[in-house]
Amino acid sequence: MKILYIDMDGVLVDFKSGLDQISDSDREKYAPHFEDVPGMFSKMAPVDGAIESYKKLSEHFHVYILSTAPWKNPSAWSDKLGWVKKHLGHLGKKADKRLILSHHKNLNKGDYLIDDRLRHGVREFEGEHVHFGKGKFKGWDEVVEYLLTNA
Repeated sequence: MKILYIDMDGVLVDFKSGLDQISDSDREKYAPHFEDVPGMFSKMAPVDGAIESYKKLSEHFHVYILSTAPWKNPSAWSDKLGWVKKHLGHLGKKADKRLILSHHKNLNKGDYLIDDRLRHGVREFEGEHVHFGKGKFKGWDEVVEYLLTNA
């Protein structure tokens, strides 16, 4: 089976859904660096279709979650693990044991990386970058169709 990495923020996780839940005082204190709000990453909802797509892709690929966590927010690291356990733990594939947090995504070897950005080594990733939310990959339906066609 091929190896597939999936980013969290903006791909599996709806960052704005967490932002909508922070207090006005935190909004003021942390603007514009909302990723530094303690507990921020535990408040986020899944992107529409993300959980079902993760499950479907896990049947055809070795799937890992490859995300970056902000240095100035130590709770983000544990919040991301908690999010994976809460939203993907029921799938039986040990998703929490497949979470990789790195600021150098290009150091991971694999066939595909689904990511909505080009930062943190995404440009240098040796496999194929599936640019989530852009071009022909507007959402999860297009991504899953493409990947299953090429699995």
